[in-house]
Amino acid sequence: MKKPTDYLRQLGPGLITGAADDDPSGIATYSQAGAQFGFGMLWSLVFTLPLMTAIQIVSARIGYVSGRGLAANMKKTFPRPVLIVLVGLLLLANMLNIAADIAAMGAALHLLLGGPTQLYALGFGIVSVVMQVFLAYESYVRWLKWLTLALLAYVGVVAVIGLDWGEVLARTLHPKLTWNRDTLLMLVALLGTTISPYLFFWQASQEVEDRHATNGGRHHLSPAEVREHLRHIKLDTHIGMGFSNFIAFCIMLSTAATLHRIGVHDIETSAQAVEALRPVAGDHAALLFSLGIIGTGLLAVPVLAGSAAYAVSEVAGWRSSLSLKLEKGQGRGFYAVIAVATLGGVALCFAPVDPVKQLFWAAVFNGITAVPIMAAMMVLATRPAVMGPHVIGTKLRLLGWAATAVMATAVLALAWA
Repeated sequence: MKKPTDYLRQLGPGLITGAADDDPSGIATYSQAGAQFGFGMLWSLVFTLPLMTAIQIVSARIGYVSGRGLAANMKKTFPRPVLIVLVGLLLLANMLNIAADIAAMGAALHLLLGGPTQLYALGFGIVSVVMQVFLAYESYVRWLKWLTLALLAYVGVVAVIGLDWGEVLARTLHPKLTWNRDTLLMLVALLGTTISPYLFFWQASQEVEDRHATNGGRHHLSPAEVREHLRHIKLDTHIGMGFSNFIAFCIMLSTAATLHRIGVHDIETSAQAVEALRPVAGDHAALLFSLGIIGTGLLAVPVLAGSAAYAVSEVAGWRSSLSLKLEKGQGRGFYAVIAVATLGGVALCFAPVDPVKQLFWAAVFNGITAVPIMAAMMVLATRPAVMGPHVIGTKLRLLGWAATAVMATAVLALAWA
């Protein structure tokens, strides 16, 4: 009989992707939604769970079945101008997200220690680059899994706050909202931080890594082997996305029950966000908040930079793998993109923009850029030239296109408003 730890070890790209989804940008956006709308936006996390799960399964299947990342498949399928636009949008979104996350990590450490926020941001950027370039892939994945535990702090908040769960359920299932520009802007931000482009590229590339690591580098797998792993992808992704949205729900619920209730409807600083954790942490709320931001940032920044490196390397025809050894002259282009994306994000931290607002607008931009990338993914997933006999089925096809349509409708409605 398998032990629980055996099942944990089997979880990989899906769990890590889900945890990386709750990055500092996500924490800030979910916190702002709870503070601004109270329980009014809780429905969005229930609504998006099947959609985000479906689109992540699509990306993972494309990577594993084809043995190539998303950008490599786009390169073979779409005209080069389309490819350049899609990868360019990913790079821009990722660098803005990296900048926002690292700036938030610097601000979190400043909250604890005082001192130069931008210098802290630079230090976090360097640590992230070194971690990806010099850590072995197996150690890297194992470390990322345990970092997901940093997100459980918000579950503790919900556990100790006195909540009327009947009201929470009623407001989740029957929200009372005024559909104006502010509501649409928050909805796009929530969609963007929940269903983010970098997560598609990351999980697809990690499935390629897993395929090479577990099958001895074989290019051709039997149909039975592929079907077995597709079942594993489904379980892994359901658990990862469920974990992600559960944490997001707890973040939004905790800020709704604390900040919104006392009249704080706009989070402008990290110090304000800290107050959501005070019921469980008391005078240690700043410490708990800072550890959460720094822990999730250290998890998410490598995923952001890594997904950009996979995409650019696949377009350029370079080798792309976190298992490459730089000291052996391998992966110079791949690791150069990681360094440029991360340190470019650090450079943006020096702009005179409040970190909390920067996190929110990074989520909005992710929501906008996700739409064409999701449409391209759905085309890839339904083409036998890419997927062979393993094209996605009707249920996954409907959910994937529904997710794309929801994202597009929200963005268009915001533009109209």
